[in-house]
Amino acid sequence: MIQLAEDVFASKNDPTQLDVDQEILERLEKIHPSSVSEYDDGNGPVAWVLLIPTTIVLMNKFLEKRISEKELFEQTPLNIKYEAVYLCSAMVLEEFRRKGIAKQLALDAIEKIRKNHPLKALFVWAFSKEGDLGSETLAHLVSLPLYKRGN
Repeated sequence: MIQLAEDVFASKNDPTQLDVDQEILERLEKIHPSSVSEYDDGNGPVAWVLLIPTTIVLMNKFLEKRISEKELFEQTPLNIKYEAVYLCSAMVLEEFRRKGIAKQLALDAIEKIRKNHPLKALFVWAFSKEGDLGSETLAHLVSLPLYKRGN
């Protein structure tokens, strides 16, 4: 999964992207326990979804390219009511794709986040056609507007 993330996002070569490590995972857990979801088929994780609940103000700064993905994460405050969710990443091993695993992980996570947070929007910075289409489907299913950051 780590190699797949590096192949898709090349975050090691881009200091503005979030390079997920144990410290990042721990802070994501503090932001919301459903920020990171994985599906294990019994032989290890085959799918991973990362969402970052945040504020509308930070969402807009990110969409306007005034802050980076890493800054969005770092500036997201803890212990507040979140209004937006950044669809940060969804990765599925090739042999498990097109089975709805990532979609279901994201739907479940959004519904858990919604229980305590008045979500008004989803936003994405898609790196692939699949990511773009998946985020549109997700927004439709949860009845939230989707905002996109251009490359």
